[in-house]
Amino acid sequence: MLNTEKMKNINYIILIGIFGWGTLSCAQSQENKEVASGSIEKIDLSEKEWKEKLTDQEYEVLRNKGTERAFTGKYWDNKKEGTYLCAACRLPLFESKTKFRSGTGWPSFYAPINSTNVVEKKDTSYGMVRTEVVCARCEGHLGHVFPDGPEPTNLRYCLNSVSLNFVEEK
Repeated sequence: MLNTEKMKNINYIILIGIFGWGTLSCAQSQENKEVASGSIEKIDLSEKEWKEKLTDQEYEVLRNKGTERAFTGKYWDNKKEGTYLCAACRLPLFESKTKFRSGTGWPSFYAPINSTNVVEKKDTSYGMVRTEVVCARCEGHLGHVFPDGPEPTNLRYCLNSVSLNFVEEK
């Protein structure tokens, strides 16, 4: 769960429309209620709507389960404090305090903000068995989670920068 100060920061960010959504939509205004309550209202857009909403690279990663090249994403080496949101639906996913340098070339975290904000799915693509991580609200592909991370969870959420937006803490 988010503490009260973090919730105030997220409320403020949403209210000022930092990502240029202009006016607040129902999904955005309900965002903090969903995070606080642990119940996530799904966003179900057609593929045409997703293509209109996302850049080509965001669409490839978030909707087609693509992967950006290592060491090329905008957040793999980000050291600023703040919150990482889903690039497709703006659901808060990870906090910078759980980010660590994994050496893999992708942003890595040892825990999500709330376990209900991400969903883990079995992924058997490319002849491997992995655990895919998707956004609980829009089911956008974020990356994978591996059991080789640091304490306290020993998990490494290895994510694509393009699947995230970052809001710096002021």
